[in-house]
Amino acid sequence: MSLQESPTIAEKLEVLRSRLCDQDFLMCRGLGNEVPFHVIAYAAQEENALREGIESLVKASRAGEIPARVVHFDLWAVFCDLCEHNGILDKMSALEARRGSASLLNRIHTFASAEKLVERMHAEYLERHGVIDPGRDAVLISGVGKIYPFVRAHAILENAQPVFTDIPVVLAYPGTYDGQSLRLFDTFADANYYRAFNLI
Repeated sequence: MSLQESPTIAEKLEVLRSRLCDQDFLMCRGLGNEVPFHVIAYAAQEENALREGIESLVKASRAGEIPARVVHFDLWAVFCDLCEHNGILDKMSALEARRGSASLLNRIHTFASAEKLVERMHAEYLERHGVIDPGRDAVLISGVGKIYPFVRAHAILENAQPVFTDIPVVLAYPGTYDGQSLRLFDTFADANYYRAFNLI
């Protein structure tokens, strides 16, 4: 890779794997009291490779091939779970046709806002593992593109700050993050967010 070339998704995933083997990363050392949040940005056309890479990391974690206990959340799956729980999953198209997109979005936000999604992830985390284990656990969040425009990535990160404070959180982001702002698909301005570190 030359100095001008951007890292490939395979190279980014290899960096992520190495970080998940690094005790300083897992212990959130060297962050200067910043939240241990990281963004791995990638091009939308690399989505399949990103999904395969995350699946591989989760399998490696379960097999004990890497020291981190990787806890993965697909935002779309969490969103659909909340919609199903609230009896709306199979009715969205009909509701949108009858009442309009704005009305549907307002209804969805009553039970599937960024705050509610993070609450559900936290509850599921505890259901799966009992406790959060600093120094061992790491959270990977994907599905940002699939959940747009219902919920924005910056809102997920902001709501996750008080919940996942002592373990690294890595957000897979289909777009760009310059350390100050998120741009989904390199097209849509998500919002400013200053507290996450670029993984690469």
